[in-house]
Amino acid sequence: MKTIGLLGGMSWESTVHYYQIINEEVKNKLGGLHSARIILYSVEFAEIENYQSSNQWEKCGEILGRAAKKLEDAGADFILICSNTIHKVTSQIASMLQIPVVHIADATADELKTCHIKRVGLLGTRYTMKQDFYKDRLSDRGIEVIIPDDVDVDVVNRIIFEELCVGKINEKSRKIFQKIIEKMQKKGAEGVILGCTEIGLLIHQSDVSVPVFDTTVIHTKKAVQIALTDS
Repeated sequence: MKTIGLLGGMSWESTVHYYQIINEEVKNKLGGLHSARIILYSVEFAEIENYQSSNQWEKCGEILGRAAKKLEDAGADFILICSNTIHKVTSQIASMLQIPVVHIADATADELKTCHIKRVGLLGTRYTMKQDFYKDRLSDRGIEVIIPDDVDVDVVNRIIFEELCVGKINEKSRKIFQKIIEKMQKKGAEGVILGCTEIGLLIHQSDVSVPVFDTTVIHTKKAVQIALTDS
């Protein structure tokens, strides 16, 4: 079994689920007392978010690249960045490593293609929804991406940072997300990507009528598949 390196803490609320789902998936596949080989580096999120909000992405990449290198040096065979937004600096992080980084958007695109989804709604942070680093990864695979209007982008972003990242699950916010997803569905979305690792704490498949693609679940299952595949 390969060793999974988790670059987490962005936020720790969702990193907990990475650890849990990976171990549950290994147990389901191997049974008994089996668990995953995991090395976790959890960063100080306030520092990272401050650089994000001030558009100092290169600084984010430097900090996270050094953290990822420590995972590599500790014995990780590959790395998962436990955040959709931080994949904006994946290339910078990967340039500091000899081991691969498993891209969350690539894993999601694989799942969408398997499910024959051609048009998909995307929810995430403002960075993920409005910038091209994530959407282009899907478009390159022939998947059309639909995002909310500007007002709803701001609403989603606020709920992520002011509520979900600090562990607040609000029923009113769930209803707001449901309405936003309905709007994207009317625009032609055949499914919706929960493109922030915290959104899956709020929205579940039972909450909406279109297929939900929870990137945390998709990313972790891809990691287990890689970890259990012989080199």
